[in-house]
Parts: sequence; C-alpha cells; structure tokens
Amino acid sequence: MSQAFVDQVQSGYKFNSAFLTIGCGMLQGKVVPDTFVHLPLRMMNRHGLIAGATGTGKTKSLQLLAEQLSYAGVSCFLLDIKGDLSGISMMGTSNQKIEDRHCSINIPWEAKNNYVELLTISSQNGCRLRATVSEFGPVLLSKILGLNDTQEGVVSMIFKFADDNGLLLLDLEDLKKLLQFVSNEGKEHIQKEFGAISPASVGTILRKIIELEQQGATSFFGERSFEVEDLVRTDRKGRGVISILRANDIQDKPKFFSTFLLQVLAEIYSKFPEAGDLDKPKLVLFLDEAHLLFEEATPALLDQLETIIKLIRSKGIGLFFITQNPTDIPDSVLSQLGLKIQHALRAFTAKDRKAIKMAAENYPITEFYDVSQSLTELGIGEAFVTALNEKGIPTPLVHTMMRAPESRMDVLSPKEIDELVSNSEIAAYYNEEINRESAAEILTKKIEEAEAAQAEEMEEKAPPQDSSRSRRPEKSTLDKIMGNTVTKQVGRTVARELTRGLLGMFGIKTSAPRKRRTGWF
Repeated sequence: MSQAFVDQVQSGYKFNSAFLTIGCGMLQGKVVPDTFVHLPLRMMNRHGLIAGATGTGKTKSLQLLAEQLSYAGVSCFLLDIKGDLSGISMMGTSNQKIEDRHCSINIPWEAKNNYVELLTISSQNGCRLRATVSEFGPVLLSKILGLNDTQEGVVSMIFKFADDNGLLLLDLEDLKKLLQFVSNEGKEHIQKEFGAISPASVGTILRKIIELEQQGATSFFGERSFEVEDLVRTDRKGRGVISILRANDIQDKPKFFSTFLLQVLAEIYSKFPEAGDLDKPKLVLFLDEAHLLFEEATPALLDQLETIIKLIRSKGIGLFFITQNPTDIPDSVLSQLGLKIQHALRAFTAKDRKAIKMAAENYPITEFYDVSQSLTELGIGEAFVTALNEKGIPTPLVHTMMRAPESRMDVLSPKEIDELVSNSEIAAYYNEEINRESAAEILTKKIEEAEAAQAEEMEEKAPPQDSSRSRRPEKSTLDKIMGNTVTKQVGRTVARELTRGLLGMFGIKTSAPRKRRTGWF
C-alpha cells in the first residue's frame, strides 16, 4: 500500500515545467519520504481555494504560496482582513518546530524577507488606493448600489450628461450634486433632452449613495486613481512585489468591501491584455475571508463577479479564495477553482458534520483516505491538496505536511510599518491629495453666479419696452452655466468620448498621466 502511494504521488506531481514545492505527502499520520507535493507554476492562474477552521494553518499556507510565487517572479495581491500578513516583508526566525517539520519532509528552510508594498483604502498608514466615480461607470456603480432598471437608467443618463458637458465625476459628492441639479435647477433642460425623471428614483439613488458613504466609501472615491499596473512589478533580484491591502478596519463594512474588490477585479480585467497560456501568471490575488465578498453581494453583483472569475484567467491572473469552509463559496465559483488546499474542519454540531460531508465531495476519489473522517483529524499545518497538472487534469488527493513560510509569521510593529511605507516607491505619489475642480464645485459656483445675476436684474427698473420689438427670451440657469466660458474650457479639456470597459467602467483614467517605472530600484 505504501509503495502504491509513493508511485501515485510521484507520478501525479511530476511536471516538466517550473513548479513550486509546498510540502510532502503523508499516509496513516506519518510523512512518506520522497513524496513531494509540487504545483506547476503555469497552472497558478487556474484559481484556487484555501479552506479550514480557525487556527489550522490557512494564513500560513497563504503566506507560503505568496512568497514562493514572489521568488518565481510572480506579483501577488493579498487582502489582509485580519491584519496578520504584514510580517511577510521581514525575515522569519527558526525554532524547534520549524526544524523538526523540515527535517521530516526533507525540504531545506532558509530565513528570507520579501519585496512588499503596504496598501490602504482607509486612514491606516500605507499607499492609498483610490478610484474616481467616472472609472466605475454607470453599470458597475448601479449594481453596487443595488438599483433597479429604471434607477440604473437614471444613473446612465447622469453619466451621459456629465460627459457631454465636461463635468468631472471624481467623488461621491460630485454624483450627489449632479443628481440634485438634474431634479431641480436643470430639470427643464433634462426633460427636453432625456425625458422626465422621477423624483422618487433620484431620492432612492441618493439614499443608496449615502448608505455607501456611511460604510467608508468616501475615502475610496477620488484622486489620485491607483493604476493597477503598479501591482505588477519586480525588484532587482527578480522577485515579484507582494502588495498587501491592510483591510482589517473594513471587515464590518461588507458593501464597501465588495464594492472595492469588484472594482479592482473589473479594472484588472479591463486594463490587462489577453495573455493566453503563459509559463507563469502575471498576478495572483489572495482574497482572505472570502465569505464576506459573497454574503452581502446582490444577485446582479454576484453574477458580474462570477463572470470576471471565469474570464480573468485568460489575462494571466489567478484568484485564490481563503475561507473557513468550501460551502462559503458559491458552487458556480467553486467549480472554477483548480487548486484546493483543505485544512482541518471541526464537527461540533450536526450541521458541521453535514458541511464536512459536502466538503469531502469536492475532492477527487482516493483509495488511501477516508476524506470525510480525515478532515476532522488533520493537524495544524497539514492539509489535503489537489491541483491541476500541466494538461489540466486534477492531481491525486494527498494529505500533505505543508512546509513553513520563510518570512516572519507575525505582524509588523507600527515603527516597522512606518519605515516600510516611507521606503515605498509609489506611496508618495498616490498619497498626494488632489482636489480638482469637478462637477460639485462647478455646478455650485455657477448656480450661485446665475442666481445672483437674476436677482440683480429683478431689482433693476425694467427699461421702456418697444412694442414694435419682441424681447429676447431670458436664458435659463442651465443655459447660463453651460454657456459660461469657464465651463466651456472645462468641457474642451475633458470633452472626449471615454471608452468604458467591462461593467461600464472607463478605460481611460481621469488623473494626469505619469511615466511608468520599471522596478523597485
């Protein structure tokens, strides 16, 4: 039985192209020599799952994969919901447990640091990630807000009106001001051009925007917009950058969380060219606490997310979902995941036992393990592993003793975080605050000017009227605003047709272009 197991693992995990080594096979609770579990690098864009109960080693497996990919020159994006991944930037420290583990699996261990960038979408220290309302586009924004078809049509009209009149939609305040304008001062003009707009629809959209603001989205919308190409960089050693988004302060804001994540995925899909089958992926994203993404997603939002997951592989992008139980992931998404690393599950209730049985059915049939029983008996740092070989065929299911990460398995101190951010190549650029004149400022200023002019005219004594001549009709407030030379100049500056990509998102940034950098040094 032991030799049959060895033969199966060695043949099932033997690859002709580059691979990562994540551990060694186990049988009957013991490590079996020379049964190394490899992952073909070229298949890492086929997506994956890392699952298991709290404290079973999911985070360490995430850390291990990220640093191994970085060593191979693949950039990674880590969503750090719990705040425990920052230590990947520093060298690890050996101890007796690590030495014993690596001695048993016969894989050398060497302390290493990594090329790391800390990102943030809140007030935490790090490189700021922002996006403009314009970059979201009407379709994606409507799905995030959970609007119906009628309300989505109103949002599309708002974007069209802004494009036609050179009104930049940079933040949520711009969008709110424009909604208020088209239902008040600009109502007459809008009706002539687009038809009547229901005040109830405008009111609903405004309430939805305010709800999004209350979850922290105000700090995310604006400039400078983050260029997703900066997620793919290498240093002078050829290591891919590991970008860690510090998101431990937004896990209780599910709508904002799903909004941000879907926008990042959509923009990556929009900006990255078709790549086909590469020797290694361009970028791999690790989404910790993935259940948060799916729990609060509307059906329309979930449909768009599933579409991106299915299509983004062809761009050379891999997605890994990290969660406690595979049942947290919709079946339509779970079926797209080629690599599965399943740590131990706990069976405290009948519901838990049912979930374990369902989880066991997600893995290839094996003669060497009773999977549903073994899932409750896996030790810390042990996992069932199955992947796709170079032909896209699932590899045999192997109970694996995972190797330990070579970077620090702990968080950074505030001082270390400050130092890491201060040495960043991109943080100073993206952290610069820009507040260009946009829709809110233009509309507010011009409405005030037009109203003041009207009031002044009303106070003046009307001149004698010549009965033989008809008076020229007075311009409306909107005509005065749009006819103003300043507004025309803004219109000339931005009056070009913006090409929206996937989900209605703009393909051209509204922020000023900048020269691309080639690396960390």
